[in-house]
Amino acid sequence: MSAVTGGCFFMAVHCRVMPSSSSTSKPKLKPISRTTTTNLNGNRGFKKKREEVETEGIREKQNPYVLELEKKEMEFTSSMKSFHDYFEQCKNFFKQDSGPPRWFSPLECGSRLDNSPLLLFLPGIDGVGLGLCLVKFVERTVRAENYHSPKRPIYLVGESLGACLALAVAARNPDINLSLLLSNPATSFEKSPLQPLVSFLEIIPIEHQLSLSYMLSLMTGDSLKIVMDNAVKGIPVQQIIGGLSKDVIAMSSHLNDLAALLPRETLLWKLQMLKPASEFANSRLHAVKAQTVVLSSGKDQLLPSEEEGQRLFRALPKCENIKFNDSGHFLLLENGIDLATIIKGSVAFYRLGIHHDYVSDYVPPTPSELKKLYESNRLFLIATSAVMLSTLEGGKVVKGLAGIPSDGPVLFVGYHMLMGYELAPMVSQLLLERNILLRGLAHPLLFMRKKKEGTLPPLSDFDLMRVMGAVPVSGTNLFKLLSSKAHVLLYPGGAREAAHRKGEQYKLFWPEHPEFVRTAARFGAKIVPFGVVGEDDFGEVVFDLDDQMKIPFLRDEIRRSTEEEGIRVRAQINGELGNENIHYPWILPKFPGRFYYYFGKPIETEGREQELRDKDKAQELYLEIKSEVEKCLAFLKEKRESDPYRNIVTRLTYQAMHGFNSEVPTFEI
Repeated sequence: MSAVTGGCFFMAVHCRVMPSSSSTSKPKLKPISRTTTTNLNGNRGFKKKREEVETEGIREKQNPYVLELEKKEMEFTSSMKSFHDYFEQCKNFFKQDSGPPRWFSPLECGSRLDNSPLLLFLPGIDGVGLGLCLVKFVERTVRAENYHSPKRPIYLVGESLGACLALAVAARNPDINLSLLLSNPATSFEKSPLQPLVSFLEIIPIEHQLSLSYMLSLMTGDSLKIVMDNAVKGIPVQQIIGGLSKDVIAMSSHLNDLAALLPRETLLWKLQMLKPASEFANSRLHAVKAQTVVLSSGKDQLLPSEEEGQRLFRALPKCENIKFNDSGHFLLLENGIDLATIIKGSVAFYRLGIHHDYVSDYVPPTPSELKKLYESNRLFLIATSAVMLSTLEGGKVVKGLAGIPSDGPVLFVGYHMLMGYELAPMVSQLLLERNILLRGLAHPLLFMRKKKEGTLPPLSDFDLMRVMGAVPVSGTNLFKLLSSKAHVLLYPGGAREAAHRKGEQYKLFWPEHPEFVRTAARFGAKIVPFGVVGEDDFGEVVFDLDDQMKIPFLRDEIRRSTEEEGIRVRAQINGELGNENIHYPWILPKFPGRFYYYFGKPIETEGREQELRDKDKAQELYLEIKSEVEKCLAFLKEKRESDPYRNIVTRLTYQAMHGFNSEVPTFEI
């Protein structure tokens, strides 16, 4: 079921309204009973938090990211809410009390961040009826919150019917600082197979309820996909089937509860509200100015959600559409769906004020989010079997990351490998070995588009990168990150290095602009030059930009994409270094080799701010850093030749003999 483990960064309340058991009329509005406590399990200051354990009388600190990865999968799964938990918690709300609409918090109470925004959750047909009078009910809460905190955003999370209500409230209140997150919105009801169901329920005998198998298919989405995902994680088939069976048994044992939650009268009343609610919301889409994220399921059997998500993406001015191809209608009830992660990963969505700030509004990743990154790149991490070297203060090169400074600000400056393949091993290993979160300065195209529909991948493809700390590259963001004592990753070669031509591997394309040197000196940051090699053992560029520009239709597409987006990082640079044509080189895969990282000796800038204001001095240090990166690359290219385990076959053979989780040796330093 949907987890909310991303930190206590909301004050959330949940809307509930039930019709009278003796009538299908709209509920009467009465004074609001409101609970204003919530917990999203975690905290904003998690970056430096470690768990303390006592071993033989010695108190030690353990990295929480490592502890999370060491959990067995069934142990991890058992910590999540199940269908049984869902029904147990719902029992308190089955009473047909003819009471008013009300807000309540379904989450365990706990501390939250100061000035955290309000989140209102508006469920679908499994939890809330929707009369148009409820628009005013939600509006009262929204306007009251806006009156007390006019600069703080208010989040409306609407599911199905609730999404129609959220859109209606946003349309009627365009001047209030709202953000919408809509899960499979019912604005597509006119195309839904539910319409005939309304007439059917009006004549069906009361003793006949919806079949259990149908309800299960709606709630669980694609069961085969669940099995395949778990199999990739290495979970035994018996455990996978056992886990699915438990959910089926739980649903069966709670069939009476399900009937109480969705009795015939309630279901009919709610379905009858779908049509006017959908018409009301659609008629006012033009007035919606709020930032919106739509979650659309590819296997929704109640609504054509996939097509509707794309329609709303085009119709709303500030809208992002995130697709879940194998999910059903009740998306937020499915395992692996983390609402907090979705909110954190969506572009500039979570904020504490009127405008989003990539530094002050950032919430660090939780251990479960790192686990998700690790699992999604599991096979790649095994294939690369990264070797990481660092340099201690005295100049000694050691295996591991002991030479990386623990306290910021620290600026990592290095070579950008083909298509950025080096990022996942580097970011995850820094967190696991040193509990250091690396804030990467990335190309703005990962955060914004000037045209909604084009040939570029959707922004949602990069959500996990944003969760892990990526920010748009700019002098302002570098300034803010270093001032907050962060560990920052900068690639002066940028996209030109990452999408290099044939034969250009390990060549630096750095512009002659040493601004980052002066910014680092202003905050006394340590600069860590580094190199990484191994891309030529994984793939070879066979069709680069020069080749593509020789083919008319490809040339036209590249120019059109580049001109339409118009987002240039090197607009002031002429010549080859300023070439920012948007394209993807064609890569021929090779039999996997190995990645090698070498972090050079940190360069101190503390106390040199006045000295480095001189352009010549700053340029001198800039060239020194560039030279150190080139030395790191040369060192690794030479040393890897003596690595007996450079080839994946020899590595797998070693692990077969010494254990699959054993560390594979490398060359002698």
